[in-house]
Amino acid sequence: MRASAYPLVDAGAAAALVLAHAPVLGAERVPLSDCPGRVLAEELVASAPLPAFPSSAVDGYAVRAVDGGKSLRVVGESAAGRPFDSKVQPGTAIRILTGGVLPDGTDCVVMVEDVELSGEVVKIPAGLVAGQNFHAPGADLRAGEEVLRAGTVLGAAEIGLAAALGRADLPVGRRPRVALLSTGDELVEVGKKPARGQIPDSNRWALLAALRDAGAEVRLLGIGPDEPEALRRLVVDALEGADVLVTSGGVSVGTHDLIKPLLESLGDVHVGRVKLKPGKPFTFATIPARMRVSAPHPGPPPDGGREKVAFGLPGFPVSSLVTFEVFVRPALRKMQGYSQLQRPTLPVRLGYDARATADRTEYQRVTLRREGRDLVGVSTGSQSSSRLMSLAGAHALVRIPPGDQGIKEGTIVEAMILALP
Repeated sequence: MRASAYPLVDAGAAAALVLAHAPVLGAERVPLSDCPGRVLAEELVASAPLPAFPSSAVDGYAVRAVDGGKSLRVVGESAAGRPFDSKVQPGTAIRILTGGVLPDGTDCVVMVEDVELSGEVVKIPAGLVAGQNFHAPGADLRAGEEVLRAGTVLGAAEIGLAAALGRADLPVGRRPRVALLSTGDELVEVGKKPARGQIPDSNRWALLAALRDAGAEVRLLGIGPDEPEALRRLVVDALEGADVLVTSGGVSVGTHDLIKPLLESLGDVHVGRVKLKPGKPFTFATIPARMRVSAPHPGPPPDGGREKVAFGLPGFPVSSLVTFEVFVRPALRKMQGYSQLQRPTLPVRLGYDARATADRTEYQRVTLRREGRDLVGVSTGSQSSSRLMSLAGAHALVRIPPGDQGIKEGTIVEAMILALP
């Protein structure tokens, strides 16, 4: 064992440092079918009005408002995709279906329920108003109008708008390519029987789910060896095609904790310890595109020389996932061009006495329930960093500032929302 040479960095300062170094990866064009959940990289502007033509909002008859109260001869039909292409003369009407083009010469639509039909003659009510019961061109969007801002997350409505404007593909933020590695000779693959002193590698699968949820493309590197040169070769090879390295374990001060020395040799370690509970050993580094390796790489560095970022997450399961939420997820969102980087927060009334840690900010796991107008946060039980059950089913993380007072039950606090009940 050895004492850490890294200073304890304030959690807020560490988060700001991570975001300052996280690069925006740029844009790529993808078909609409691949756009759900992606981030729009450029503003979307309407190139034409929407709707492009006057279209009926109801089934009925297209007429002139001045012919209200008269009996009119029905001389044709306008259906969706099959317009009536002649100009309508006074004293006549056109049968029109929802979505049909309003024929030239008419200025309103009368609902079928409001007329009397006798053969091919329709009697329409008096008091008609021009413009009723149809959608005018540009009623939804005018040509040149901004439709969606850059940074918008593309959901069903946004993709529908793009399709309505005739856009078959869109520019979106590139997904980060992440190399994910677990470390520790005590780990065995899930499904294999652990020997004495061994445990299944649960962190890799938890982090894989978290990374994919954050929009990353993930390459699994398996379990890294507790041997410096073999670990170095594995990481260097993986980083050739990755933007981000995420590891779990190996960031404490034991003789087998090799991640910090490895990151020091490849780049610059900006955070080696953080004033956070759980997650004190969290490590953040940047690595030049042309890494510090013994043999030079031929040709230009990938991505135009953009540096890579590396996150060394603690080995305890809760520490790993909490530091992911606080530091890694916002960075991945910035890299994709999200305008909103953080989880949403809501005011929550504490349903328990929250004890504080003297020198570290603590994120406590809570479930939420509704009591009147308040959301009440209830502790998930023991907050041990090894107890993954404290996160399973948790709806929020409550930030408890350092100190010796804690926060009393009934106090309104700000909670980071993971999921709503």
